[in-house]
Amino acid sequence: MTKELLEKADEFENRTLSHMSTSDRVAASREAKALILSINEIYKETKDSNLMDIMKRLTEKKKKIEKRLKGNPLA
Repeated sequence: MTKELLEKADEFENRTLSHMSTSDRVAASREAKALILSINEIYKETKDSNLMDIMKRLTEKKKKIEKRLKGNPLA
C-alpha cells in the first residue's frame, strides 16, 4: 500500500505542469490533495520524516497549480 502510494507521489512530482487545460489543473490539484491526505494518515502512525518531506514537496506543487488556477488578482 505505502509503496504504490509513494510511487504515485513520485510520478505526480515529476509530471510537467506546462500546457495543461483548466480541467487538467483542477484534476491535478485534487489528486495532490488526495495523495497528501493519504500520506498524512501513514505519517501519523510512523512519524517518518521522509513522508513529511514528500508531503511538503507535493504541497508546493499543489500551491503552484492553484495559483495558476486562481490567476493574478487585479490591482
